[in-house]
Amino acid sequence: MTESNTFNTQDFCNSALRAIRIEREAIEALESRINGDFSRACEVIMACKGRVVVTGMGKSGHIGNKIAATLASTGTPAFFVHPGEASHGDLGMITPQDVVIAISNSGSTSEVVTILPLIKRMGAPLISMTGKPDSVLAQEAVANLDVSVAIEACPLGLAPTSSTTATLVMGDALAVALLEARGFSAEDFAFSHPGGSLGRRLLLRVSDIMHTGDQIPQVAEGTTLSGALLEITRKGLGMTTVVNAAGTLTGIFTDGDLRRTLDKSVDVHTTPIQDVMTRNGKTIRADHLAAEALNIMEEMKINALPVTDANGTLVGAINMHDLLRAGVI
Repeated sequence: MTESNTFNTQDFCNSALRAIRIEREAIEALESRINGDFSRACEVIMACKGRVVVTGMGKSGHIGNKIAATLASTGTPAFFVHPGEASHGDLGMITPQDVVIAISNSGSTSEVVTILPLIKRMGAPLISMTGKPDSVLAQEAVANLDVSVAIEACPLGLAPTSSTTATLVMGDALAVALLEARGFSAEDFAFSHPGGSLGRRLLLRVSDIMHTGDQIPQVAEGTTLSGALLEITRKGLGMTTVVNAAGTLTGIFTDGDLRRTLDKSVDVHTTPIQDVMTRNGKTIRADHLAAEALNIMEEMKINALPVTDANGTLVGAINMHDLLRAGVI
């Protein structure tokens, strides 16, 4: 390898922009190949009673690993098998109920081609992802997803670049089409991603983090404004709820309401809270996702929400700090 010191800042940027342009064109070319073969591949996978087994050698293997992971996390059980290891025992991981997706840019990778007769004998449907529609691999498949590219982004035309990007995008397109066909929901996704902020956003319920019992800021109708202010201070949620004798929520009084009320020069010691509270404000149910509470607060530009049951009875309270501590934000 020869060393060159002739590149300047602009040369680096030009090389990068060229690579991005070539790979973008490779992705755009895929649109015309979403055709009958693509639909057939989706139908075969939807009818699969086992799992999707993805295989590929070298860089195609790395892409295959990612495609298998994406399928598995979006409702299509899948895993990756190395074709070299498949010839030495791992082929036993594949059953006739499975579907095999074999990836090879040339369509003739020896390690992949070697196991084709065994897959065919087993009766597992084969889907290929190749850059050569007339290759052995493509001809043996029930559906071939064409991931050919005009040129690689590598100026030597050697390192898989555009071809691996095209394959990855085709794999994502397949996963998304299957996700939508299955009616896969955000909650379904969360069950396969329980860790980290994603799982917290999608699985955590309001009931898991809301304030209950004596922690709920609440005053009865008839309480003076000064009494409501004391309750806001005691509970520290930046608001208080207002309930009637039956415990049904009738209003809410927030820091914002206080600022607006003081502009009217009311007497805080004699004014009843129901005269200045906000009626028919936003509420949320305890069984709703905490992420829904966040969406309401952001949309309405508020910092807290009362939690009520189906009858409108106050059962809790939640504010933006609770969502922050729980990692929902």
